Amino acid sequence: MADYNREPDGTVVRRSGAGRTIAIIAVVIVAIVALLFATGFWSADVKEGALPDVKVSADGGKLPDVNLDSKELVVGTKKTEIEVPKVKTETEEIDVPVVGVKDE
Repeated sequence: MADYNREPDGTVVRRSGAGRTIAIIAVVIVAIVALLFATGFWSADVKEGALPDVKVSADGGKLPDVNLDSKELVVGTKKTEIEVPKVKTETEEIDVPVVGVKDE
């Protein structure tokens, strides 16, 4: 991205970033390589080739045989006495402060 700065004498100076310079260098390199191939200075000897034939087979849908010996899990309830706190509420009449506005 280009930055525009003002010099002390009022002139505007445009300063571009490094991305533009790198892009110009890359284009020049590609042009030189293309020229070298076009003139025959460089050549590439490409022969036909093929990927190897690979046969893959798989048997699906079978689960492994597993022999599992486990303990028996027993779930249930039993009667036990424990102390449970009881909360009791009572209604009492007390004086509560009140704030209000009085009209004249």
